[in-house]
Amino acid sequence: MVVGESGLGKSTLINSLFLGDLYKNRQMPNVEERIEKTTRVEKKTMDIEERGVRLRLTVVDTPGFGDAINCEDSWRVCTQYIDEQFRQYFTDESGLNRRNIQDNRVHCCLYFVPPWGHSLRQMDLDLIRRLHRKVNIVLVIGKADCLNKTEVRKLKERILQDLEDNHIQLYQFPECDSDEDEDFKQQDRELKASIPFAVVGSNTILEVAGKKVRGRQYPWGVVNVEDPEHSDFIKLRTFLISTHMQDLKDTTQDVHYENFRAQCISQISQHALRERGKLKRDSISSTNGFDAAISETDRLLLQKDEEIRRMQDMLTQMQEKLKQTHLMEMKKNDSVIDV
Repeated sequence: MVVGESGLGKSTLINSLFLGDLYKNRQMPNVEERIEKTTRVEKKTMDIEERGVRLRLTVVDTPGFGDAINCEDSWRVCTQYIDEQFRQYFTDESGLNRRNIQDNRVHCCLYFVPPWGHSLRQMDLDLIRRLHRKVNIVLVIGKADCLNKTEVRKLKERILQDLEDNHIQLYQFPECDSDEDEDFKQQDRELKASIPFAVVGSNTILEVAGKKVRGRQYPWGVVNVEDPEHSDFIKLRTFLISTHMQDLKDTTQDVHYENFRAQCISQISQHALRERGKLKRDSISSTNGFDAAISETDRLLLQKDEEIRRMQDMLTQMQEKLKQTHLMEMKKNDSVIDV
């Protein structure tokens, strides 16, 4: 993934790194379009060959990042895209057919820092802070030919200090194995010392001293993008394609994806517990409601039985009264006849 505001040479650098032209039909927006411009995601795939090995590379560009007047939410599209790729991989991995899973996860994010200014801006810190636990971030100072060697060194020091003060962690280079040869160890030390990479990109072939090089022509001379004295371009290309490509993928799998996977499993477990608790509560409520309904029915039946018994008692009493009254009248009649 390539992230950075317009004008920092991102497209030129990508074309220079992979010896292609990924942005043939790109149109630059005018001023009116940039006022309400939003960040979007563009995916481009290309095949490259390095040391006889053919690789299919997907470059995710984010045009519009930092171009609008209000850039508060520029980071949101980047984080959403990275999470979507993790989520899709998690879904495929959890499915039945796990043999042919297509890996579209972002293994490296090149974040471009402008050469003007004294260090990282607040917008830069906001994005890096939100991404550094999701993806391997590699900082790149774009258009570094604007700066001399002393300015480049001071800018790198201030950037690293800002990252340390804000507790932001970039991609960590692994330590060399003890059995590696001395040349590889020296190359690894140079790569580590070059962070963040100060690069210059160019797709123009120039002839310098009878030798064709890719560079930029200035009135005072030529900047050779492949000259380590002029740019960290070769170091960045070596890092991305040759020496650390597999480690970037392994770090994505073992660290960033595992963190995302653990969060997903935790959320699924919590959701399952909540659903189970809800079902249990509903079951208890239904049982209590059923018991309450039974108790109410019994109470009504008892009331009816009591009323029936009371009415039977009243009837018995009335019948007894009537019987006694009838007997008294009969006795009275008998007394009158005797007289």
